[in-house]
Amino acid sequence: MLEAMLPFQTKFFANASSIYKIGRLSRSAIDTAREQIASLVQCDPREVIFTSGGSEANNMAIKGMASARPFSTIISNTTEHPSVTKPIAALEKSGWPLITLLVDWNGKPDFSQLHDLEAHNLGFSVLMHANNETGIINDVARFAFEIGKHGGWLHVDAVQTVGKIPVNFHGIGAQSMSISAHKINGPKGVGSLILDSSLDIDPLIRGGSQEKGLRAGTENVAGIVGFGRAAEIALNELDVRASFCQKLRDKIEMAFSSESHICIHARHTDRLPNTLQFSLKGYDGEMIVMLMDKMGFAVSSGSACSNLESGSRPVLAAMGVEYELARSAVRISLGQGNTESEIDQFIKTIKQLVH
Repeated sequence: MLEAMLPFQTKFFANASSIYKIGRLSRSAIDTAREQIASLVQCDPREVIFTSGGSEANNMAIKGMASARPFSTIISNTTEHPSVTKPIAALEKSGWPLITLLVDWNGKPDFSQLHDLEAHNLGFSVLMHANNETGIINDVARFAFEIGKHGGWLHVDAVQTVGKIPVNFHGIGAQSMSISAHKINGPKGVGSLILDSSLDIDPLIRGGSQEKGLRAGTENVAGIVGFGRAAEIALNELDVRASFCQKLRDKIEMAFSSESHICIHARHTDRLPNTLQFSLKGYDGEMIVMLMDKMGFAVSSGSACSNLESGSRPVLAAMGVEYELARSAVRISLGQGNTESEIDQFIKTIKQLVH
């Protein structure tokens, strides 16, 4: 990936909107990356809109749909990522009606709450494909069908799922979808909004004509090229990566299953193969993170985008997890760079901490 990016940081530095040769080379590289990303999520390359990451893509979709359907009803759920909940909260404050779906003890939204939608001027809905903390996978295709019956649009936050499980944009039935490069081992600071070609939304950034006029500004050519290459590798290695990560995750869960002080969240539902969240009763999650860091393990106590809000565990709270257990939660994200010996040492360290 780095080898693919370097020429566009050194030799081919031209603006991709330029018509001279090195500008055309940059444009061609962006077009190739668009095709690579489209192959990963099974969409038309013309539906790939480059952004600075998943948060910007979520904001672009939410604000764009809201502008296209002013003061219509929005549907979301209680466990969405902050890049979804905060722009929606701002819209609600400005007058958009909001229906917030509750989740069950596994963290899955209860679709039975989608009743009497005929009484609402349904605009759009947002649903994450998989939760960034627990890893639970939502039935977004079913949700899209239910919403679509009433003319609603659906935006899917697929930042966590793309590159980890198969994702088919048109198979889901959504009108837009957000993805991020760094979640598939690509560079940070680049992502994409996948936008159905039939949809017409307002731009997030007005100015030039880049990205179909939806996201003005000179493109991050090197980042986009790295994103495309990462997407190509992720597609080729999808099954191998998933199988490897799930093997490591299952090993941790098996080792922890006999420990009464360890609670694994959402263990008995569909989850991403690389994600595991557990609580150590009687401990503080951030303290565990610091202790593990000293031992050479990088884990987290929640979403990286909300870790400044100390003590806040909205996802587990929405699942009905008691406060003391929720505040001791730790999330593990596994990758192909991990080894079995690392997992063995991690298990040993956690068990020593418990005992």
